[in-house]
Amino acid sequence: MSASPLDRTLAALADPYRRRVIDLLRERPHRAGELAEVLEMSFPAMSRHLRTLRGSGLVDEARDEFDSRVRIYSLRPGAMTSLKAWLAETDALWARQLSAFKAHLQKGQK
Repeated sequence: MSASPLDRTLAALADPYRRRVIDLLRERPHRAGELAEVLEMSFPAMSRHLRTLRGSGLVDEARDEFDSRVRIYSLRPGAMTSLKAWLAETDALWARQLSAFKAHLQKGQK
């Protein structure tokens, strides 16, 4: 069974280092080496995290125009749309459940 975009997004964001990469990329695009340096991580480890983020559709990769060996990473626009929709639906469900529970408790007190 193939993972849905939401499943891939949640799996990618489950790791604290990948969430930190997302935080850094919100500020601006970064080279892979910059990300590894800021997170005090080896380049191979950072490469694995970036591969996961690319595979989840959260991050885009581009080549530096002057040095094709250098890869620059940025957030993919709209990449978290399915996550935001799922969170909104889940929040609405909980709000309804809590409202019904509150009404039940108030009815029992009368």
